[in-house]
Amino acid sequence: MTSSVSSSSKKQIINTAQAPAAIGPYSQAVKVAHQLHQVVYTSGQIGLDPASAELVSGGVEAQARQAFANLAAVAKESGGSLVNAVKLTLFLTDLADFAKVNAIMAELVPQPFPARSTVGVASLPKGALFEVEAILVI
Repeated sequence: MTSSVSSSSKKQIINTAQAPAAIGPYSQAVKVAHQLHQVVYTSGQIGLDPASAELVSGGVEAQARQAFANLAAVAKESGGSLVNAVKLTLFLTDLADFAKVNAIMAELVPQPFPARSTVGVASLPKGALFEVEAILVI
């Protein structure tokens, strides 16, 4: 685990090589202590292969699977898993792909399902078709 703690705010920055490195001025996730739990706010994950930093081929379904795998890797590095997700936000460049992504999410995210919003966007980084971010409570 290559996490660091900011002493001024008691926030722990989460970084794992099992998910793509940040491609801008942000962290993969930030964990903060909140009463008896820790809350983790992840950055959005797109369908980048962590080894090559390139989008996986195979369209929105392959990108969604990889994005959820990347999110799961960040959650694991944070000390949790997707079962700890309390809120997901999905971003799609084409809302016609909603049913495909919904089926993949139902397969990969454990029940009970977290709250979720889905947003149609004009574009995503690196030309991605799908992005997912999460709030976890560990």
